[in-house]
Amino acid sequence: MSDAANRPTTAPSSADAAELPAVPVRWLLFDVGGVIEVVDDAVWPGRLRERWAARLGLEPEEFSQRLAEADLPDVATTSGQAEAYWSGMGAALGASPEQLAELRADFWNEYCGTADEPLLEFLRTLHGRVGLAILSNSGDGAREEEERRFGFASLFDPILYSHEIGVNKPDPEAFRIALRELGAEPGEVLFVDNWTDNVSAARELGLRAHLHADGQAGTPATIAAIEAALSGA
Repeated sequence: MSDAANRPTTAPSSADAAELPAVPVRWLLFDVGGVIEVVDDAVWPGRLRERWAARLGLEPEEFSQRLAEADLPDVATTSGQAEAYWSGMGAALGASPEQLAELRADFWNEYCGTADEPLLEFLRTLHGRVGLAILSNSGDGAREEEERRFGFASLFDPILYSHEIGVNKPDPEAFRIALRELGAEPGEVLFVDNWTDNVSAARELGLRAHLHADGQAGTPATIAAIEAALSGA
């Protein structure tokens, strides 16, 4: 990790920017779910809840209430809590060990979705030309599950998960940590995410940012934005 704790992370004013030379993009920084994974994070949790409430003989509202009252450990910004989280969930829902194992596997299948192969294939052509990295809001266990399915580590380095760095996007600290890990100035990084709040937060810190819209249908526009950024457009 480079020592960039004092690196400026605010965007220059438009007047200042006009006087500065263009900074080449050295890094592409990606979100995972909804970008390099084809998955709708606004939809699948409800679908999983409906399916497993029915399997366990619960109403969906009771399913949610039991989990809300279970005081499960934070697995979004802490690591080493996965087993306590899942055992607590099983107890709260009254699931047998077999049901819990199936629920856990079902959760990760929904969470990971499928790979956006056209985007990943394009990124493979850039390997060695520009740095490729990940900054993802995540859950404890995501690194292992996504690596097993997609082998992200063969293409992206570093891979920064919220449960390992201790903070979620759009908190500015998540981007500051990423910049330190990349050893990069904000303007040297193009960040790609499918959530407007995250893109806005990145831009406020001076990163270039592209909103990946419409799921995999937005992949051609994202590829075009990356090509434009790398060409200096």
